[in-house]
Amino acid sequence: MSPDSTLVLAALGGILLLLYLVMRLRLHAFVALLVVSLGVGLATGMQPEAIIDSVTNGMGNTLGFVATVVGLGAMFGKMLEVSGGVDRMANTLLGRFGTSRSQWALALTGFLVAIPVFLDVAFIILVPLVYALARRSGRSLLYYGIPLLAGLAVTHSFIPPTPGPIAVAKLIGADLGYVILFGALCGLPAMIVAGPIFGRFIAARIDAKIPEYMENTGSAMSDEDIETRAPGFGLILSIVLLPLALIVLNTVSGAIFGEDSPLVGWLGFLGHPFVALSLATLMAFTLLGTRRGMTREQVMEVATKALEPAGIIILVTGAGGVFKQMLIDSGVGDVLGNLMADSNLPPILLAFLIATAVRVIQGSATVAMITAAGLMAPVISTLGLSGPVLGLVVIAIASGATVLSHVNDSGFWLVSRYFGLTEKETLKSWTVMETLIGVIGVSMALLIGLFV
Repeated sequence: MSPDSTLVLAALGGILLLLYLVMRLRLHAFVALLVVSLGVGLATGMQPEAIIDSVTNGMGNTLGFVATVVGLGAMFGKMLEVSGGVDRMANTLLGRFGTSRSQWALALTGFLVAIPVFLDVAFIILVPLVYALARRSGRSLLYYGIPLLAGLAVTHSFIPPTPGPIAVAKLIGADLGYVILFGALCGLPAMIVAGPIFGRFIAARIDAKIPEYMENTGSAMSDEDIETRAPGFGLILSIVLLPLALIVLNTVSGAIFGEDSPLVGWLGFLGHPFVALSLATLMAFTLLGTRRGMTREQVMEVATKALEPAGIIILVTGAGGVFKQMLIDSGVGDVLGNLMADSNLPPILLAFLIATAVRVIQGSATVAMITAAGLMAPVISTLGLSGPVLGLVVIAIASGATVLSHVNDSGFWLVSRYFGLTEKETLKSWTVMETLIGVIGVSMALLIGLFV
């Protein structure tokens, strides 16, 4: 057997072992990724000292960026949630769009709220609005719920500072400005089709009612509380969009002002994710916290609480960085890169197919994104890809990790429980919605790829 064949078999064996550990043994993805990385190193004949160095370098290089960005984003989002900012945004958009266009209001609410707030948390906070509208109109919960979920899912998968695209961008070296820009260009059409349009279609076929065990679920804040206690809509929108605007401006500043302009240097500083998110988080602490009556101790408690779910994502992403580094240092990366490059598939489509395969088999979108990014990194190096194309590869991976959510995905059961759906109804609604988002997302990425 040739050395290249040995390396390929080691990589395939590692992926199969990862799936077995996560799916059958129910081992946590962080531990599973570390175990598989060590196994790949040993199977490819790396020296023990080199394996340890790869673990250290892979973890350190990844977490130096991801831990900072995800941690800041989590604290920022938690302040928005605790202050009533989420409720204010939802109520304001519903008020301005009106009941007749409430589907669009909910889709846009989901899209904006999921920028700083984790999807499952945002959904649980906002689902009382879906219940209230369904009670008032007598329509199926899906008429309002699917648009909300589509908005949440698109941002959760496509637009930083949500953890998924942040992790993938770091692992393949993509510029976050391009990821945000292409995430919006690919995500908004996906949200429209999978949200209001598909929501209207599926609500006519599945009459979902509020489950009895959720009947007493109330809004996180009453309308009166929102009016008197929640921060203003303009303030919330400004804080949410500030880091995105700074990051995108940093990406395009050279083209606008010229690479030699001193302004480009300052915009590069302000638009770095560390600085942009630090500014937004400090604004949230001050304008949504201490200026609105919270003590410094209460603000600190909120920030500390926010890091609990973020810690899991950070560690899994770090372990994904180890897996990627082990593939590169062992020589597997070069072989896989050449093999996949010879497949003649466009790298955007290849990234989508890899992420889709892992997503369908084991369910976790995060694991699918990180695994696909690790496998695509050598391909990207082999083909010499850079600039805007890498942003599109991130969107393709995110699209593949979104499609075909089914019974091995926690999101499937969250939607089933809150909307009182059977497994078959959840497949017809939630799974189809997720698949529409992924397919439209990668189709848009392929289309944009023709012009960049």
